[in-house]
Amino acid sequence: MNDQLFRWMELALGNGTRLLAILLIALLLNRLLRIFTRRLVHSADESSGRGAQLREQQMRTLAGVLYSAGTAVIVILSFLLALPVFGFNVTPLAAAAGLASLAIGFGAQHVVRDIINGFFIVFEDQYAVGDTVRIGEVSGRVEHLTLRRTLIRDAQGAIVSLPNGEIGRVANLSRDWGQIFLDTLVAAGQPLDQVAAALETVAAEFRADAAWSPTLVDGPRLLGMESLLPAGATLRLHARTAPNRQDDVARELRRRIHQALTARGIRLDGVQRVQLVGDQVTGSAQQV
Repeated sequence: MNDQLFRWMELALGNGTRLLAILLIALLLNRLLRIFTRRLVHSADESSGRGAQLREQQMRTLAGVLYSAGTAVIVILSFLLALPVFGFNVTPLAAAAGLASLAIGFGAQHVVRDIINGFFIVFEDQYAVGDTVRIGEVSGRVEHLTLRRTLIRDAQGAIVSLPNGEIGRVANLSRDWGQIFLDTLVAAGQPLDQVAAALETVAAEFRADAAWSPTLVDGPRLLGMESLLPAGATLRLHARTAPNRQDDVARELRRRIHQALTARGIRLDGVQRVQLVGDQVTGSAQQV
């Protein structure tokens, strides 16, 4: 009786030690995972400049996903390590789990690809919610971003859902600065020196305007004569603007250019020229 009790106590102590070791290791790994994800959020908190708050929000989402997935992996591994302590043979269970994982992997390979690509989109800060991007044939504002998909609102107001796994080349139109090329077409026979002087004056006044100077990064400045045709001449202005302010600056410049030329009696070209390529309207510059 004493020998049997001793064997039970020895078995209980040995199993208890193993279970305690598994528990402590699992808690330690979970703690390290928590520290790592918090450091991700902390690094985002210290960032400054454009989109710092959006960057912080994305990093918090990423940290939450990493912590949840890591915790699930730690719990599953700890459970599998604890089963032999209670006398269970985990080999058939591990084989079945491997086959199930393989089947799920084949069936959900597109989802896995979306999540992996979404992770790198967020981690590399390719774009964030609120940015204006061009992805393939889709251009618009990023409305929502997860590890699996990106929602973009295009120029027609429609929401376009793009799986992250299908996103390759991305053009971020909101990063650092925007750019416009503004053309002014004047009719043939008009004094081009006066037109150039008027455009220089408009550009200088625009740069000095306290209401509009915060929208500018560089310019606007007159580049010169872009083209000279029998029907008239084209002069081009160039400006770099704050992100997403290109259209606002272009509209205001058009208004001021029209007023300045009208006040000087300079006639604009009345012919509207549109270049058609396939079934799309294209152009390299904005028209006054």
